[in-house]
Amino acid sequence: MTAFRSLFLPTLSGPLPVALTMPWHRHTLAGLTLSAAALCLAGCAAVGPDYQGAPPVAAAALQQPRFARDSGVSALASPTSARWWHALNDAQLDALIDQALNRSPTLLAAQARLRAARATLNQQEAKRRPSGSASALGAGVWQAPGTDHETSLQLYSLGFDASWELDLFGGTRRAVEAASAQAQAVQADLADAQVSLAAEVASTYVGLRAQQQRQALLQDTARFDQQSLDLTRQRRDRGVATPDEVEQRAQQSEADQAALADVAADIIASLDRLALLTGQTPGALDAQLASATPSLPAAPANVAIGDPASLLQHRPDIRAAERRLADRQAQIGQQTAGYFPKLQLLGNIGFAGTDAGKLLRADSLSLIAVPYLSWNVLDFGRTAAAVRQAEANRDEASANYQAAVLGALQDANTALSRFGQQRQTVQHLLAQKASSERTLDLTQQRRQAGVASQIDLLDAQRRQADTQVKALDGQAQLLTDFVALQKSLGLGWDVPN
Repeated sequence: MTAFRSLFLPTLSGPLPVALTMPWHRHTLAGLTLSAAALCLAGCAAVGPDYQGAPPVAAAALQQPRFARDSGVSALASPTSARWWHALNDAQLDALIDQALNRSPTLLAAQARLRAARATLNQQEAKRRPSGSASALGAGVWQAPGTDHETSLQLYSLGFDASWELDLFGGTRRAVEAASAQAQAVQADLADAQVSLAAEVASTYVGLRAQQQRQALLQDTARFDQQSLDLTRQRRDRGVATPDEVEQRAQQSEADQAALADVAADIIASLDRLALLTGQTPGALDAQLASATPSLPAAPANVAIGDPASLLQHRPDIRAAERRLADRQAQIGQQTAGYFPKLQLLGNIGFAGTDAGKLLRADSLSLIAVPYLSWNVLDFGRTAAAVRQAEANRDEASANYQAAVLGALQDANTALSRFGQQRQTVQHLLAQKASSERTLDLTQQRRQAGVASQIDLLDAQRRQADTQVKALDGQAQLLTDFVALQKSLGLGWDVPN
């Protein structure tokens, strides 16, 4: 029987290693391989709690979302597309969102984080496999000629070292599980960034088009008010109007100019914001988005969102929170493995000799196989503290997941309610606009008949322009609420490669 030698090296400040060294023999290697296989089978179950999925309370809350009535949204029909902005039928908006999804610095940073997380996962997976290195050595020692003992020594060696830590209690498997969940969470973060980016581009674009239309309407209003001011001054000169009436008209005219200055600044800010979102310099989109007759995208008459509960379950921020919970759960097992011993197999195969020409001969071959057992028996509570910390991190992740679910429910209910209410608001504003147009027609008829004055006609024109601005703002808000609804359901992302 081949003898073996055990070496115990206890210390008070570190682990208690046990090294077993064996001379090379094929029967010994076979026995060692069988023993390692038996240990692996015995320790196939990873320590620590297994992940059982999301907390049931939060999951149950997703099954009964409370949606507003009379919202104009069909929850039974399937959604037309995750690229919800195509429903607005605006080619420029489509192009801007595509540019943003391809060139936004925010998304580029999120993509880099995803690549880093996947690389971390690859590193953890590699730890489950053996590692090895090759080496070569050529050395010579000579004593100078003329001395009493002239000597010459040459040494050559070629070798390959390998090591493999057997994952007896699943610590490495838990680390891989945690890294995989973390990579999936970062991937969901990327999807969430896509959702937010598409929604922000759409909202900013809608705001820009509304501001451009508002600017044109305010210019008409300012012209009507200036004409009214001029006529009132003429009437004052004839003694028909009072100085107070002139001042009121002058104040209104100045307010018009201030409003025009504000909307001009808002247009520049929106253009620069869109340039930033699409990864371009300020001013890059000015020529492209300048329009003599700007128009708002048309809100779709029917909005299909499919099963709201199912959509919310796949909302990227909820998926990211759930994956981080799985990550923290796996880390408990990873830390629990510190209670148990570790077994590492060390091996070396090599050739050594003093003659390079005879280096690869059989009598120059050396083989070594060494099992190395280490057990951190004197850690003074370090492992227990690490486990408690991992459990606390798991509890925090669970609370964060439930907060994400409840926040998503609030977003969806609020967005759906606002969208439905804004539909009704737009109907009232359009009715008010139609009434002001009828009033303007009647005033024009009265003016032609000589019953109404020019100032009466100008006032009617101004009121009609005011209702146009209010209807425009209402329609823009409806589009903004439509965008918010799509964002609240987590639509607008693509699965990265």
